[in-house]
Amino acid sequence: MRRTDRLFELIQIIRDGRLHKATDLAEALEVSVRTIYRDIETLVGSGIPIEGERGVGYILRAPIFLPPVSLTEVELEALHLGAALVQRSADPELQQAARRLVEKVDQVMPDARKPPSDGWGLAIFGMDSLQASFAHMPIVRAAIREKQVLEIDYARADGQGSRRFIRPLQMEYWGQVWTCTAWCETRDDFRVFRIDRMRGVLEAGRSFVDEPGKRLRDYVLREGFEQAQEKGEV
Repeated sequence: MRRTDRLFELIQIIRDGRLHKATDLAEALEVSVRTIYRDIETLVGSGIPIEGERGVGYILRAPIFLPPVSLTEVELEALHLGAALVQRSADPELQQAARRLVEKVDQVMPDARKPPSDGWGLAIFGMDSLQASFAHMPIVRAAIREKQVLEIDYARADGQGSRRFIRPLQMEYWGQVWTCTAWCETRDDFRVFRIDRMRGVLEAGRSFVDEPGKRLRDYVLREGFEQAQEKGEV
């Protein structure tokens, strides 16, 4: 880890208002205790109001406001990789948002943090099969956010059509397909729909509220319980 990144991480750790021993900080940052002492001296010398001493520990009681964009090199790699995944695996609206995001971040980063001219050495391939999901993802995402009931024309695995009214709760990405976990009003139960099998999606013109037994947390709890039953754990 570069020293500038380590100093930033050190501030992040001790800004919680608790006393931190140098040995614990050294272990967390994978450096020697002597290095921690030198880093603390550097931070104090730059005006960071760190209190404490060697052998006792260090604490940062006063609030400190870091620059809005202070990312390490690895964090920038993660950001660019995540944006690249979104640009290949999500609908055009999210693709454009991902491009704008990395452009905004890159514009305000210091030169030392600018992306290399040949990129970050990462590439994403093999996601063309997701195209069928993109047409309906924006309306599904909006419905989840705004708690709107959707009317969908859905193609089952056998090719038969089915008209459903659903309360979309969450979208999931499985590497090759997007799915939507929902409370199906038509079947009065939870269902997981493949978005690429949605032949048509319309807003039903009404919203829904979270009801016990019909929420995402209820689905997760039920699935966990049923899996435990199958394993003989309950």
